[in-house]
Amino acid sequence: MSRTSSPEFKIAESLEAFPSALKGGIVAIGNFDGVHRGHRAVLDAALGLGHGTHHPVFAMSFEPHPRTVFNPSKPVFRLTPAVQKTDMLRVCGLDGALILPFTKEFAAMEANAFVQDILIDTLEISHAVTGYDFHFGRARQGTPDYLRTAGATHGFGVTIVHREEDESAEVISSSRIRENLGTGDIAEANALLGYRWFFDAEVQHGDKRGRDLGYPTANLRMPEDCPLLQGIYAVKVKLGETWHDGVASYGRRPTFDNGAALFEVFLFDFDGDLYGKSLRVHVVSYLRGEEKFDSPEALVAQMDRDSEEARAALASLQPLSEIDLKLLDLAP
Repeated sequence: MSRTSSPEFKIAESLEAFPSALKGGIVAIGNFDGVHRGHRAVLDAALGLGHGTHHPVFAMSFEPHPRTVFNPSKPVFRLTPAVQKTDMLRVCGLDGALILPFTKEFAAMEANAFVQDILIDTLEISHAVTGYDFHFGRARQGTPDYLRTAGATHGFGVTIVHREEDESAEVISSSRIRENLGTGDIAEANALLGYRWFFDAEVQHGDKRGRDLGYPTANLRMPEDCPLLQGIYAVKVKLGETWHDGVASYGRRPTFDNGAALFEVFLFDFDGDLYGKSLRVHVVSYLRGEEKFDSPEALVAQMDRDSEEARAALASLQPLSEIDLKLLDLAP
């Protein structure tokens, strides 16, 4: 019997809610924050194993991020928060996702209990696929070698995917991508992701100063732990089913109030009310750092130049990746 894609992507947020349609399947296990090229090597390996079989293929992931649980005073910035991560897993072609709550109690589970109670008794897996650096169980005792041995003992297959490297032979990781966002190297971050990094946010009321300057902006609040370098960006923004080009400023508006950081987006050739609307913003390129100007007139002159540069950057974009094309169809 040949495997066919499920008519509906199935999501479970607990073992109790795990759907029977996914039992006996091939599971790709990992945190998958960002669902970057390295993660997709794991997912693709699982999908490849499922091709031509009747086995469903699903991801097992964890929320919140383990490092945030163990060090809540320094939460990990999420490249793809839970909802966006699930969106990404869906467009990768999986049949479903199991998003398990990650707690200190869960982390203290013995590795053999994770295998027996979860993988075998509950999920009834036929095969497990993980990355080379995945560990599980108390004190990280569940190593890739441990999983291989457990699979041989209990009768399920195990595939360990080697590290995925970029063109410079450096490992692709979520940490590297966060660092790239922090230095404004959007091109490198997007290259490692394999798609254009995006975030979702709701438009909030501001002081409407941009309207007075001739640049009415949509004000978006970013998480406090967002590492994105403050400055000016070329962006593509999805509103409903429509995409718009734009230019954005992320920062504290030093010319005026030096207040709380906002991501302020100006959509080209757009006239409409955005308050309360949810936007999906794809960050395309970094243009310059945030500056303080001597007058509003000097700021407007620079904003004119920024708009021209953003239009040029957006006009010269490379063709979209397959993942980008699928993301276009996802609502924010």
